[in-house]
Amino acid sequence: MTAATTMTSRTTAEHELAELQREHGAPLFALMLRLSDGDRQRAEDLVQETFVRAWQHPEALRADDFDSVRPWLLTVGRRLAIDARRARQARPAEVGDAVLDSARVCADHAERSAATLDVREAVKTLTPEHREVLVQVYFRGASVAEAAAELGIPPGTVKSRAYYALRALRRVLPGYAADLR
Repeated sequence: MTAATTMTSRTTAEHELAELQREHGAPLFALMLRLSDGDRQRAEDLVQETFVRAWQHPEALRADDFDSVRPWLLTVGRRLAIDARRARQARPAEVGDAVLDSARVCADHAERSAATLDVREAVKTLTPEHREVLVQVYFRGASVAEAAAELGIPPGTVKSRAYYALRALRRVLPGYAADLR
């Protein structure tokens, strides 16, 4: 087969496909639009894929068993639409950028573990009196009155020790509590 013969057969096939699209494109698009729930882009993709199948199987279009190729095109398009719908239902829904922008950001587990270790080491640097107050008020969640009763000291002393303990922690952990100053 020569290059001229190949070129002639290619242009003939392209002309036949273009004629097929002119003649049957609008009814095929209308069906695909209905099967894709009004999504024009999806309908256009299905029409294009249908014509690609027609181009890949020219023998089906030239069969003498039928007068028109429209039923074959509509059947292929309908099957492609069904396959596309099944594929979309089989995978999870896609998430748009707006959803990702409003999603809550969770701290990394490694960062949280490192911060916990830093705080533990910093608390060890406090005096035992300050450490006891912080453990009662911040780690066990006791009120000032409950911590005072547990430790046997006045509530004012609990408040002042908590204040000075936090101030000491701010000096030891400079990057953690910048907004508490």
